[in-house]
Amino acid sequence: MISPFLVLAIGTCLTNSLVPEKEKDPKYWRDQAQETLKYALELQKLNTNVAKNVIMFLGDGMGVSTVTATRILKGQLHHNPGEETRLEMDKFPFVALSKTYNTNAQVPDSAGTATAYLCGVKANEGTVGVSAATERSRCNTTQGNEVTSILRWAKDAGKSVGIVTTTRVNHATPSAAYAHSADRDWYSDNEMPPEALSQGCKDIAYQLVHNIRDIDVIMGGGRKYMYPKNKTDVEYEIDEKARGTRLDGLDLVNIWKSFKPRHKHSHFIWNRTELLTLDPHNVDYLLGLFEPGDMEYELNRNNVTDPSLSEMVVVAIQILRKNPKGFFLLVEGGRIDHGHHEGKAKQALHEAVEMDRAIGQAGSMTSLEDTLTVVTADHSHVFTFGGYTPRGNSIFGLAPMLSDTDKKPFTAILYGNGPGYKVVGGERENVSMVDYAHNNYQAQSAVPLRHETHGGEDVAVFSKGPMAHLLHGVHEQNYIPHVMAYAACIGANLDHCTPASSAGSLAAGPLLLPLALFPLSILF
Repeated sequence: MISPFLVLAIGTCLTNSLVPEKEKDPKYWRDQAQETLKYALELQKLNTNVAKNVIMFLGDGMGVSTVTATRILKGQLHHNPGEETRLEMDKFPFVALSKTYNTNAQVPDSAGTATAYLCGVKANEGTVGVSAATERSRCNTTQGNEVTSILRWAKDAGKSVGIVTTTRVNHATPSAAYAHSADRDWYSDNEMPPEALSQGCKDIAYQLVHNIRDIDVIMGGGRKYMYPKNKTDVEYEIDEKARGTRLDGLDLVNIWKSFKPRHKHSHFIWNRTELLTLDPHNVDYLLGLFEPGDMEYELNRNNVTDPSLSEMVVVAIQILRKNPKGFFLLVEGGRIDHGHHEGKAKQALHEAVEMDRAIGQAGSMTSLEDTLTVVTADHSHVFTFGGYTPRGNSIFGLAPMLSDTDKKPFTAILYGNGPGYKVVGGERENVSMVDYAHNNYQAQSAVPLRHETHGGEDVAVFSKGPMAHLLHGVHEQNYIPHVMAYAACIGANLDHCTPASSAGSLAAGPLLLPLALFPLSILF
């Protein structure tokens, strides 16, 4: 067993040795603060331009503790201590907090929250694209309670629209952009109960192709839900789990192709090589399905067959920005959430680092003058890190002390609950006896669960570009798409928009309106 005195001695040594010389001088901190103050004063000159483009980055499960740990990891990947590193989202001038609860849940799920931040209406847990009048799994409560999303409002305004995700394209987050479903798990008709099918409800993959037929860019996983049951997958020919799932025999990829005008260039692709060899100037519609289910974790990704999130985002923007009226793009770092649920913090945080890379790529391809970018999360997780770790301590490393109760070491990262709860010989597992730096190491948890749970605290909302200052305090989560729509002059609240505003600034008067209250549940 490691000596507690040795651990403390090492921690003290690290603490002293990792303080950069410049940080020992008070002038360094004073100058830094004055520069920050100068920048803050510049923000009084509000950007009231019309947002020609709107990009929303959604880190699924990316609570504040995940953001902080991601910042440290990003720095350490560049051989720095990490704490002083700036994420791309850290550079955004405006930050707010979002209250994430669902209408029937204190701690929310990704479906009800997606309905809030995409459709502008809070909803019940497990439902997408419907109001709280719809009860989960009850098909007959859906009709008449559908609500549309900002993706639909943008398309109706003549903008190009896109969805990019590392999960299935019919998973909870992306599905709220186009579907209306009483149950987020109705990926294909194979997952639906007979009662729902007999009552006329459609699965989410079907709705992806049929509800908004001219979504310009769709990229992610979820191939198997588009094909007839037992159809062999193009990539995993001998894997039965990768085969098609549809009971209705439909080939939704072919149907997607048939809906596109003949004079337009439509492309279906399934691997990274096809994506990177596309000429965006000759692509009008793109459907990229790179895995049968969710895409692989970034750490496990096959660099030949699977593109990274940032690679997908670059191609999406190249295609969408051809529209002179602009675009709306939803980007989801969806597997941050999955890593946390599995207790695999290393997987989760590397997913978040990759999303931050994608945010940087998008920023380099767009302008603050005409592009509103919003970065947020749907909910948090019971993920934390602590233990009085010294500066520069590996984010996946040990705390510099032993427990004063069981005399065993512990990692800085821990979960409140989850699959990492392990008892060996009637005692907590000794983590010094396992490889806690492994990509799939499951961090210890206080309560045993097969899957770690979401957290219920507020999440951050980072924003930059036109009207970003309207995200400024503690807001209900459903407020977010109202701001994006207001900035872009789309949706129902157009009183502040004039013909001239499309090329200039928005009128000042209507900024005083209670934005969170105006109606945007437009049915189609």
